[in-house]
Amino acid sequence: MVNTPRTVAIFGAGYIGLVTGACFADLGHRVTVRDVQPERIRLLNAGDVPIYEPGLGDLIAANKDRLTFTLDAREALKGAEIAYICVDTPPTASGDADLSRVWSVIESLKDAPHLTAVVIKSTVPVGTGDRVRAALDEAGLGHVGYASNPEFTAEGKAVDDFLRPDRIVIGASDAATAQLVTELHAGVEGPVQTLSVASAEMVKLAANALLATKITFINEIATVCEATGADVEQVARAIGMDHRLGPHFLKAGLGYGGSCFPKDSRALRAMASNSGYPFQLLNSVIEVNDLQPRRAIQRLKTELGGLKGRRVALLGMTFKAGTDDLREAPSAVIAARLLAESADVHCWDPMARPADAAPWNSTTRHPSPAEAMRDADAALVVTEWPDLNDVDWAAAGRAMRRPLLFDGRNALDPDALAAAGFTYMSVGRATLRPRVTVR
Repeated sequence: MVNTPRTVAIFGAGYIGLVTGACFADLGHRVTVRDVQPERIRLLNAGDVPIYEPGLGDLIAANKDRLTFTLDAREALKGAEIAYICVDTPPTASGDADLSRVWSVIESLKDAPHLTAVVIKSTVPVGTGDRVRAALDEAGLGHVGYASNPEFTAEGKAVDDFLRPDRIVIGASDAATAQLVTELHAGVEGPVQTLSVASAEMVKLAANALLATKITFINEIATVCEATGADVEQVARAIGMDHRLGPHFLKAGLGYGGSCFPKDSRALRAMASNSGYPFQLLNSVIEVNDLQPRRAIQRLKTELGGLKGRRVALLGMTFKAGTDDLREAPSAVIAARLLAESADVHCWDPMARPADAAPWNSTTRHPSPAEAMRDADAALVVTEWPDLNDVDWAAAGRAMRRPLLFDGRNALDPDALAAAGFTYMSVGRATLRPRVTVR
């Protein structure tokens, strides 16, 4: 690739926009990131990063001479050759992607005839590119190229995923735009796949739906394991050794969450339904995933003989470790169900910053796992934070009213917990009873 520094405007300072902007600046480009949230831009201009993403803060600091932040769309577009759209596309009530933020950015581009290309990194339905192309043409920007460049970064390792990806997918309206976006990634260690715009849009939706299906499949196997006495961890390990299948995303647990899998699965299902095709496999994937955290609550309820008045500690709140993201986190469903059963819910998470809204405004936050578990009737591991490996479990069990642990991520050593006096429950494995009495 030709390493030619470019001037890039990034619209959206969320997980994708900030990582994209910081990484492009690290590759030598001059980048301006625009967002509509004043507090987010204020923090960024003060040198603070409003989200938790390992390595992102250091990358922004190291490239501060090439990276600026603004609330003003015109300022972001001034002198820009390429505009990247990295805004949210949340689900509507029907499950379709809400493209209102995308269209707001497109509207702001009408006063930027100097642009060479517009690139959408946001996840959008197949066919969006055709509509954007028509809108650009109608605005007198027929000379501006268009491309879909979907992101495949996982929160918690997004910087590394951007700079060392499995592939760079580019769907462009013309060869010159495809080459421009390809050259923009000079220095990124990953193969470039050039597709049609529609195919690039479909790749993101299809990839996330397939990963969601794999997670849901192993959770269904876990349920069968519980009924038959098999151990899902042993089963998954052996399955993963098959080179046709691989070990990734075969981890039984409380189901998938976050900003991508739930939203994109529903968006693909809605898109298929709108086209007259009932995507039954995806329907089942979504249904099983929605039930997974509720199954954990039901098992706890059975073990405790009811949840009313029980004090339950949730260990972890974010949808996975390595992020502060609470979007579509299983913890929200679990907390809401526990509260609906009149339980007393206590939470710990090292990074989560929950809004003052249900269900979190009815729970109690604690600074450590040990504090959250004190006097609890049960603890439930919701997020596989490494901090849990440092807990003195024997002491924690003695401080609980009942040393009962439901490991919703199969993250801890069952034998060690049983030896520490816990009744250890997990996903897809038999319940272990304590080997010692902690009283």
